[in-house]
Amino acid sequence: MIVYITKLYVAAQVALANKKGAAMVEYALLAALIAVVAVGTITSLGTAVNTKFNALVTSI
Repeated sequence: MIVYITKLYVAAQVALANKKGAAMVEYALLAALIAVVAVGTITSLGTAVNTKFNALVTSI
Protein backbone atom coordinates (compact mmCIF):
# COMPACT_ATOMS: atom_id res chain seq x y z
CA MET A 1 0.00 0.00 0.00
CA ILE A 2 2.82 2.40 0.87
CA VAL A 3 4.48 1.65 -2.47
CA TYR A 4 1.27 2.51 -4.33
CA ILE A 5 0.85 5.78 -2.41
CA THR A 6 4.49 6.67 -3.06
CA LYS A 7 4.12 5.98 -6.78
CA LEU A 8 0.95 8.07 -6.88
CA TYR A 9 2.72 10.91 -5.05
CA VAL A 10 5.67 10.82 -7.45
CA ALA A 11 3.35 10.77 -10.46
CA ALA A 12 1.46 13.77 -9.08
CA GLN A 13 4.71 15.66 -8.49
CA VAL A 14 5.87 14.96 -12.04
CA ALA A 15 2.49 16.06 -13.42
CA LEU A 16 2.56 19.26 -11.39
CA ALA A 17 6.10 20.05 -12.56
CA ASN A 18 4.90 20.03 -16.15
CA LYS A 19 2.56 22.87 -17.22
CA LYS A 20 0.35 20.50 -19.18
CA GLY A 21 0.26 18.22 -16.17
CA ALA A 22 -0.64 21.13 -13.90
CA ALA A 23 -3.51 22.10 -16.19
CA MET A 24 -4.65 18.48 -16.27
CA VAL A 25 -4.64 18.33 -12.47
CA GLU A 26 -6.60 21.59 -12.28
CA TYR A 27 -9.22 20.27 -14.71
CA ALA A 28 -9.43 17.01 -12.77
CA LEU A 29 -10.00 18.91 -9.52
CA LEU A 30 -12.62 21.08 -11.20
CA ALA A 31 -14.39 18.01 -12.59
CA ALA A 32 -14.30 16.37 -9.15
CA LEU A 33 -15.78 19.50 -7.55
CA ILE A 34 -18.56 19.63 -10.15
CA ALA A 35 -19.30 15.94 -9.57
CA VAL A 36 -19.52 16.42 -5.79
CA VAL A 37 -21.86 19.39 -6.18
CA ALA A 38 -24.00 17.49 -8.69
CA VAL A 39 -24.31 14.46 -6.43
CA GLY A 40 -25.19 16.65 -3.46
CA THR A 41 -27.80 18.54 -5.45
CA ILE A 42 -29.35 15.40 -6.91
CA THR A 43 -29.46 13.77 -3.47
CA SER A 44 -31.10 16.82 -1.93
CA LEU A 45 -33.56 17.15 -4.79
CA GLY A 46 -34.38 13.44 -4.62
CA THR A 47 -35.13 13.72 -0.92
CA ALA A 48 -37.41 16.71 -1.51
CA VAL A 49 -39.27 14.93 -4.32
CA ASN A 50 -39.63 11.81 -2.19
CA THR A 51 -41.11 13.88 0.64
CA LYS A 52 -43.62 15.51 -1.75
CA PHE A 53 -44.68 12.13 -3.19
CA ASN A 54 -45.11 10.69 0.30
CA ALA A 55 -47.29 13.67 1.26
CA LEU A 56 -49.32 13.17 -1.91
CA VAL A 57 -49.79 9.45 -1.23
CA THR A 58 -50.81 10.16 2.35
CA SER A 59 -53.40 12.72 1.25
CA ILE A 60 -54.95 10.27 -1.21
